[in-house]
Amino acid sequence: MPLDPALLAVLACPIDKGPLLYVEAESVLYNPRLRRLYRIENELPILLPDQSVPVDEAGHARLIRTARAR
Repeated sequence: MPLDPALLAVLACPIDKGPLLYVEAESVLYNPRLRRLYRIENELPILLPDQSVPVDEAGHARLIRTARAR
C-alpha cells in the first residue's frame, strides 16, 4: 500500500533534514545525498539514523532508476 502523499510531503531525512525519495516498489525512503535507506514497515517509515542502511554505488543507481520510473 502506498504512503499518503500528505505524509510524504512532510517527511525529511533525520540526519540532513532534506527530502527523501519514495521507492514504493521496495517499500523504502531513500536519501540520495547521504546514500542512506530507511525502511517502511507496516506502513510506518522507520526514520531512525541508527537503523538506516548505507547504500553502495549499484544500489544507489537502482534506487534512483526505480524512483524516477514512478
